[in-house]
Amino acid sequence: MNTNKLISEIKRKRSFLCIGLDVDKSKIPTHLLGFSSPIFEFNKAIIQATQHLCVAYKPNIAFYEAYGEEGWEALSLTIDYLNTYYPEIFTIADAKRGDIGNTSHMYAKAFFEDLGFDSVTAAPYMGKDSIEPFLKFEDKHTILLALTSNSGAHDFQTLNTDAKPLYQSVIETSRTWVNAKNLMYVVGATKAEYFKSIRKIVPDSFLLVPGVGAQGGSLEEVCKFGLTSDIGLLVNSSRGIIYASNGLDFAEQAAQNAKELQQKMNAILSHI
Repeated sequence: MNTNKLISEIKRKRSFLCIGLDVDKSKIPTHLLGFSSPIFEFNKAIIQATQHLCVAYKPNIAFYEAYGEEGWEALSLTIDYLNTYYPEIFTIADAKRGDIGNTSHMYAKAFFEDLGFDSVTAAPYMGKDSIEPFLKFEDKHTILLALTSNSGAHDFQTLNTDAKPLYQSVIETSRTWVNAKNLMYVVGATKAEYFKSIRKIVPDSFLLVPGVGAQGGSLEEVCKFGLTSDIGLLVNSSRGIIYASNGLDFAEQAAQNAKELQQKMNAILSHI
C-alpha cells in the first residue's frame, strides 16, 4: 500500500477514519468466548461491519501480546483476513518499537514481512539508527511518535531545546534520515493547537491522529489545522467504535458510531 493508493481510498470512501482494534477480552460480548479465537471473531465482525466506512485498521500490539500465544494467533489471523479480503485497507501495527539498528531491523521484519502490515509505529528517542532499518522497506511506512495525546506528553515532548519544543526538533531531524519519504507522524487530537506549527515542518506528510472520541479530541479542530490538499490525515477511534455495545448487536452499533464519524469527515471533505 503506497501513499497514492491510500489517498485514492480516502477520496473513494469519503473517509479518513482509522479504527483501532484494541481488544480486551473482558469487554467483548460473552457469546464470542466460546470460539477458538474469540479476539479474532470479534475483530472479524467489526471489520465486516465497518470496512466500507474506514480506510485503515490499527491493532494495538500490547492488547495481543498480553494474551501470549492466543493473542499472537489472533493478530496473525486478523492481518491475514484483512490482507486477503480487504487489501485496499491500510494496516497499522501500533507497536511503538525502536531499538539499536539490528534489533529494529528484526522488528521491521516481523511486522512488515512476517505479519504483512503496511506500517508500524515507532519511538524516535534512540535516533536515526533505530528508525532507518524500518524505512528501508519498500512501500511500507514508519509512523513516528511526534506529539502524543496522553497527559504525560508534556513531560518531555513540549520541553524547549534550542528555543523550540522537542517534538519540533524530532520532526525536523527525522526529515534528514534515509528514506524519510516513508515517514508518517503520530500527532494527538488533544494537541490540535500544535497542528499549525507541525504543518510548517511537514506540510504534506500523513499524520496519524489518536484522541478523537473517548479522549475528547475535536475532529473539526484537527481538520482546521491539519488537512492538506491530499487530506494527509488518518483519524483514529478505538473504544468509541469497537465498544459501542457488548451485546449481540455489537458490530451493528460499532458500524453506527463509525458511520457518524465518516459522515462528519464527508462533510469536511466537501469543503476542500
